[in-house]
Parts: sequence; C-alpha cells; structure tokens
Amino acid sequence: MTGPMVLIFNPAARGGRSKQYLEEVRSQLEQRRLPYEVRPTERPGHATEIAKLSLEAGAKLIVAVGGDGTIHEVVNGMVHDDEPVVPGATLGVIAAGTACDFVKTFGIPTMPAHAVAHLDGPESFPIDLGSVRYEQGGRWHKRYFANVAEVGLGAEVVRRAIRIPRVFHPLNYHLAFWWSVVRHEPAEVEVDLTDRTYRGPMTNLVAANCQFFAGGMKVAPKAAPTDGVLDFQIQFPSKREAIALLPKTYQGTHVPHPHIREAKRVRVSITSERPLPIEADGQMLGHTPAIFEVVKDVISLKV
Repeated sequence: MTGPMVLIFNPAARGGRSKQYLEEVRSQLEQRRLPYEVRPTERPGHATEIAKLSLEAGAKLIVAVGGDGTIHEVVNGMVHDDEPVVPGATLGVIAAGTACDFVKTFGIPTMPAHAVAHLDGPESFPIDLGSVRYEQGGRWHKRYFANVAEVGLGAEVVRRAIRIPRVFHPLNYHLAFWWSVVRHEPAEVEVDLTDRTYRGPMTNLVAANCQFFAGGMKVAPKAAPTDGVLDFQIQFPSKREAIALLPKTYQGTHVPHPHIREAKRVRVSITSERPLPIEADGQMLGHTPAIFEVVKDVISLKV
C-alpha cells in the first residue's frame, strides 16, 4: 500500500452513532500502527467525490466506513467507464452503517477490532461490480453497484423504508414491505436474457452481485462477486406467495420456485408497460427501461 489509507466516513450512519464507532476504529488502527486519513462526508454523493479525488491524489486503499449506501457511493468514485479510476485501487470496508449486507457475502466482521484486522497486511482479491443504465428526467444515466439492485416491488419497498423514522429500525423494511405489497400490481415486462426472452407479468427483478440484502436476507444464495456474471431473478408470485416467501428469503430457500425465473448473465435488459422504479445498494435511482451488466474484476477488495 502506498501512503495512508483513506477512511471515507459517513457521520450520519447508525443514526449519528457512528462517531463513537469511528473512535474505536481509530484506536485499533493506531494500535496496529496503520497510517490513515479520515474524510467525513457532508452530503449525498460526497463519498463518490472523495474517493475519486483521493485516488487521483495517490491513495491506493479507500475504506468505506458506513453502510451499503456509503459503499455504493465509494465504488462509484473508484470506477469510470467500466475501468478503475486508478489501476490497483483497493476497496476496504468497515461496517458502521445501519445496514451493511455487502460484508456478509465475504464474512468480513462488524466489530471494530476484527474489521480493522482485515485492513492489515497485503491480502486482497479482485471482485466484480454490477452496472445499471436507467432513465431519469428524460435522460439515460449509469451507476455501479457492489451488492444488489432491484426493479419493481423491491425498489418500492426501499423507497418506503427510507421514509420510515429510524425509531422503527430494524423493522422498517418489514413495515415498508407490508405497506407496499398490498398496493403493488404486477407489470407486463420484456426481459432480454440474451439467449431467450421473458415476456409476461413481473412483480420484481433482482440483479445480484452478492448474496445478502435488506438486513440479512439471503436473496441470491448462488451469487458470487468473482464469477464474472450477475444473478438475476424474475419474480412473479401472487401477493399471498410473496408474503409466504419473505421469511424463506432469510435462509435463501425461496428459490427454486415455479414463479421465480433464475439466470446467471453478463447482460440483461428490461422494458415495461409502465415505468418501474429501480434501486441499487438501497439507493433509489431512476426507472425502466434499464440495462444491467457485470463489470468483471474492476476493483480489488481488502480482506
């Protein structure tokens, strides 16, 4: 590693309690004599700016200190036009957010002492990211995601969950799910899977680089962020089935299912009869039509 690691810290994570967590992280870093700089975020999108500028200034290890939203912003500052902003750039993660499902796929611990131990030493390995192109405001946009993206009901749940007061955490996702599922109606879609096309009703589309989301749901049990493909699920269960599948998602036993089509693909596109909302890593984006692609081995993960 060249120079100090840059810790991009979200002061709003954990409802503002992440500041105490950061002090524990600092203590562990100093005990290990690891050089570091802390750069707090001040607004949405700031972590992306900090990551890009830090890399261009010579940093090699960028550490996201926060949840999945912080990781999402950081990786979007590390990659441009499907290439790393700086070759050899490495992502580190210290899970200090309300939800950090990304680390669960890799077994990275959440306790400060154990998390910091993963930042020591030379070990890292390349990982894939997902990309999604989507419409917003009459224009096409593109974002990268490290974990999981959704189209349809899942995005509606995330949109509602964001609005629920923090006092209801960790029940906010479940409250948002119940509120959304009773009101949601399937949409007619066309999903191009390259070798075949799905045409019909859809409740939700999952595009997964990693396995877990929504506070520990094992939504994509076969996903591996090192296999060069994304795991897709075209979901079209009835409302009653969707409710019954919810607890099974925590164990990853919701698949296989006759009303969930699974596929591993490099590229998938979706069009729909009406614009459907899109979320990635718990961040609301735009709406369909959309194109999902894997970006293979584009950054490394510190382990």
